[in-house]
Amino acid sequence: MPLSAHNPILVTGATGNVGRNVVSMLSARGVPVRAWTRNPDTAGLPDSVEVVRGDLSDPSTLGSSLEGVDSVFLMVRAFSAQIDPIVELLKKRARRIVFLSSAAIQDELPVQTNPIGKIHLEIEEAIQNTGLEWTFLRPGAFAANALTWWAPQLRAGDVVRWPYGAAAWAPIHERDIAAVAVRALTEEGHAGKKYSLTGGELLTQVEQLQIIGEAIGRTLRYEELMPDAARQQMSAFVPPFVVDRLLDLWAGMVDNPAPAKRTVEEVTGAPPATFRQWALDHARDFQSEREAGDDRR
Repeated sequence: MPLSAHNPILVTGATGNVGRNVVSMLSARGVPVRAWTRNPDTAGLPDSVEVVRGDLSDPSTLGSSLEGVDSVFLMVRAFSAQIDPIVELLKKRARRIVFLSSAAIQDELPVQTNPIGKIHLEIEEAIQNTGLEWTFLRPGAFAANALTWWAPQLRAGDVVRWPYGAAAWAPIHERDIAAVAVRALTEEGHAGKKYSLTGGELLTQVEQLQIIGEAIGRTLRYEELMPDAARQQMSAFVPPFVVDRLLDLWAGMVDNPAPAKRTVEEVTGAPPATFRQWALDHARDFQSEREAGDDRR
């Protein structure tokens, strides 16, 4: 059931993959949005959006941004050490928090063995302890991970060197995560929910690369890397503890793919976007320098 009226909704991480979509969707609904970003001058958000400067690594910058706010979309990069002062401020000012958490949390475990899950669970528990309304979004693998992992290689050539090509999961479009967030921010009935979010189709990494190739009109090749070589390559842009966890997960997903969930459709009423649609939406991000130059002519 939709809320009858809205005070401004504060969106943190407003220029990120998910946050930007949350801002755009709220704005399109006519909901007042206060977008929180480190660089307002380069945010490039709709004119109707109030853009304010802030950084969760300095929680003191959050206070004034919460004036008149009932609901907050929270995306935290600076984990653990910063969360207590952030949560204390939210407790004093907000009524509802929608937190972008992680599918790495395993509720059935008394102690989280995955460090990513442990970090996110600590934040979830801190939010629960405020007594505020909360909704936790727990997406699995983002389709947008391919931008970090593969786009640099594809800008330089047609080969992706990567481990565990047969590992399979259901990548989710960041727009679908945002669509669930917007429902939770603007409707009743989502308080106390922990939403596990995935795309709708299981794809191996080889299949994902093939679809990207079709979207950008190039024939791409997946070259299997051994785990040790992959660890060295990935550690240049991913923290080592995350690399180790990813390699372990992918090894398991070769024979036991991560299942697709129906949560996006159940919450929004629309099926999640296909990976093909995501690849078409981001085709320019995979362009080689030559292709980008041709487009500018």
